[in-house]
Amino acid sequence: MADTTASSPAGNCLERLKSYTKTQKGFILATEILISLIILICYASSMYGGYSAVAICEMVFATIMFIVFMMELDKQFQVVHWVWTDLIRAAIGAALYLITSLICVIQGAGDGARIAGGVFGLLAGLLFAYDTYTIYLQLKNSRGHSAASTDDRV
Repeated sequence: MADTTASSPAGNCLERLKSYTKTQKGFILATEILISLIILICYASSMYGGYSAVAICEMVFATIMFIVFMMELDKQFQVVHWVWTDLIRAAIGAALYLITSLICVIQGAGDGARIAGGVFGLLAGLLFAYDTYTIYLQLKNSRGHSAASTDDRV
């Protein structure tokens, strides 16, 4: 008979997903993915669907970072500095969302879906900016503790 008490890989992945989503970083990334999906739907249903590229790219990048941090791949693949990668991703996402959302809100007269996407984009820009700030604080705090003394006289 098969052992029914052993945890399956799918169950383990689901437990990791639940526990990581409860952390601050996991909640921020999950919210970024969700709001990018909402923006994508709004932009895709508007008359000008060209702005959906920003939402697609940011949703894909946030999903990749969510999976990397959830599965703790950042500890296995140390060739890439994952925190700096996440900082650059969040900073670029904040800038792109703020720029495109302002354009959509200002020029979106008569297109309610475009204006709604712009409003959600402004909220996403603020969320990505907050994520950038939290990552910056994480880098600032870890920078002072990671340096080792190179003094040969000791």
